[in-house]
Amino acid sequence: MRCHYVSEVGAIRRREFIALLGAAVSPLAAHAQSEVPVIGFLSSLSSDYASYIAAAFRQGVTETGFAEGRGVKYEYRYANGDYSLLATMTDELVRRRVAVIAAGAPPAALAAKKATSTIPIVFVVGFDPIEAKLVESYNRPGGNATGVHLITSPLGQKRLELILEVAPNARTINMLVNPTFPNTEIEVRDVQAAAIANQRELRTVNASTVAEIDAAFATIADQHAGPLIVASDPFFLTRHDQFAALAARHGILAIYPFRDYVAAGGLMSYGTSLAGAYREIGRYAGRILNGEKPANLPVIQPTIFEMVINLKAAKALRLVVPPILRARADEVIE
Repeated sequence: MRCHYVSEVGAIRRREFIALLGAAVSPLAAHAQSEVPVIGFLSSLSSDYASYIAAAFRQGVTETGFAEGRGVKYEYRYANGDYSLLATMTDELVRRRVAVIAAGAPPAALAAKKATSTIPIVFVVGFDPIEAKLVESYNRPGGNATGVHLITSPLGQKRLELILEVAPNARTINMLVNPTFPNTEIEVRDVQAAAIANQRELRTVNASTVAEIDAAFATIADQHAGPLIVASDPFFLTRHDQFAALAARHGILAIYPFRDYVAAGGLMSYGTSLAGAYREIGRYAGRILNGEKPANLPVIQPTIFEMVINLKAAKALRLVVPPILRARADEVIE
């Protein structure tokens, strides 16, 4: 069961018709008729990791009638997990006068919104876009931004419950977070509430660099501190191979926010489909190039989530995954 979401500019050949339309033609549509529009793709992730979600985004754009190179061009900016670079990268895209900015992951969306109030923005974020002042409401965003809200924070509660199904005797749960990530405080708050409800102690461990990730896993292992919940931080996602390897090396039971970790050898994940989310904002970008306004395009929210379990990782951890949990999984990697 995959993640579902609630939810052509043809060339005008007669110049006389364009002249008659005059000001009635939207600025973006007129821009598209005069030259190939450029979409700025701004990502908090690394270029290596983000290649597959960038491809999903382009697929969404193509579905609205824009062929890459002929109907639309792309400018890519990747922060590689260094959020301090995003402001400069966004300014570059604004100066480039791109037609739309696709902002992947919360820090990129915030940087784009701060940089421009006129260029349309399509985003993928995990926090509430209303609280972050990206939009005025879900149904009527009202400004220059719209996109997909992944609802990552509340899912932390579900991840805690799932990890307790494979480690029911654990009294302490670790949560690895990046203190520089805008969504961290909200995500910790939600998981803390679930820990209290389940009469468990939540212990947060910070990491914002590659070396700190290594140190965090070593500390958890040395203290025999119990299973681990990994927060939904884009920097962590770029290091999914490192996370899976460290969990295996130290024998730590861990649950992750996205399938990528499990495909790399991690134990289990529960969350939304990133490729699906980026395909959706790709469609929105195409609709905006076709003349629609982001103010009128509702923010999309996923309604179905996927749980993935890696039985090879479970075996290496000498863990027996309960049959009822396996039966509920959307994907089991043997």
